[in-house]
Amino acid sequence: MSYGFDLDLLKTFAAVVDTGGFTRAAERVHLTQSTVSQQVKKLETNIGHALLLRDTTGGVQTTEAGELLLSYARRLLSTAEEAAEAMRKPAAPRTVRLGVPEDFAGRRLIGLLSGFSAASPHIRLDTVSGWSTELRRLLEAGEIDLALIKREPGDGAALASWKEELIWVEGETRAAESDPVPLAVFPVGCIYRERAIRAIERSGRRWRIAYTSQGLMGVQAAVASGLGISLLPSDAVLPEHRPLSAADGFEPQPASELALVKGRARLSAEAKSLGEFLTGNLAP
Repeated sequence: MSYGFDLDLLKTFAAVVDTGGFTRAAERVHLTQSTVSQQVKKLETNIGHALLLRDTTGGVQTTEAGELLLSYARRLLSTAEEAAEAMRKPAAPRTVRLGVPEDFAGRRLIGLLSGFSAASPHIRLDTVSGWSTELRRLLEAGEIDLALIKREPGDGAALASWKEELIWVEGETRAAESDPVPLAVFPVGCIYRERAIRAIERSGRRWRIAYTSQGLMGVQAAVASGLGISLLPSDAVLPEHRPLSAADGFEPQPASELALVKGRARLSAEAKSLGEFLTGNLAP
């Protein structure tokens, strides 16, 4: 035999047990006493067992079957209430889409965004990584709400911006003394790559691309192993790197800029919240 449990019948049954009688149960579930009796009888018929024993004082006791069913009834009713409460809440958190640079340090980014999630648990954060040209395109297409991009200082409007100190670095093998100068760089479109190439050309030296990587760790490792030199933001310089100066033939470079920018669309309240968080907590 298969049972289909009616939650209304289970609720009435539990009320009778909890209140100790049909009269008080009727008051709790807002039904007449006769209706309560009919519902309990219907439940007993569906189950195929007597669930309650009535005594001479008008009180009730559960049978063994009633005692067993009561345990399940309480769990079913609790689960139903939990489901109803979940449905009364918003179906899903609002999503904000953030574009981040390919070379943005992973640990730094995760720590930052974890802080935002803890402060705003009602907002879902989706991130997309890419180079500045790609992130600008996604903003214009409305595919992301905000983006952190690397750029020349003051290159357009921004919600906030931060200076990035740039440093020439090499490994212990003194790659900077080679001719042509070997470069360990990010792909075309990266401001550090463009800056490095222009600066070496201005110095009258030749250059060659010795290593290219989409990720920061790849470029850092290539420099440390002596594959080439690179121009990196100061927070990406590792202990294994040797900074280069004008004495080595590499003139100091002006700071670049990390900017928080938006597309043409109006920002949602959730996107504004993320923008304010990044503005207050991001310090290159």
